[in-house]
Amino acid sequence: MDKLKKFGLMEKIVHELEDLKNSQQAIITKLAKIEVDNIELGDKRLERDLPDMHQRVSDNLDTITAILEDFATQTATYSDSNNIAALKEQEALGK
Repeated sequence: MDKLKKFGLMEKIVHELEDLKNSQQAIITKLAKIEVDNIELGDKRLERDLPDMHQRVSDNLDTITAILEDFATQTATYSDSNNIAALKEQEALGK
């Protein structure tokens, strides 16, 4: 795989991880809203299961965030060490 193709795939993965992180944050927000609404409703199943669900999604978010940070750093390092900006410029010029 050439350097630009590899970098493009790395950037794609960074964006997908960002989307995944945002999705997990949205799920946490929705779970919290359901938990608040259930304070008034008092459904026993929701009281029992929602805190565990919330914790698992929160744990997933922590893992995704750590992976994203590491992979974004790895992508930036790859870009710098392989002079990706210059390679993109050369490609744009048709060389």
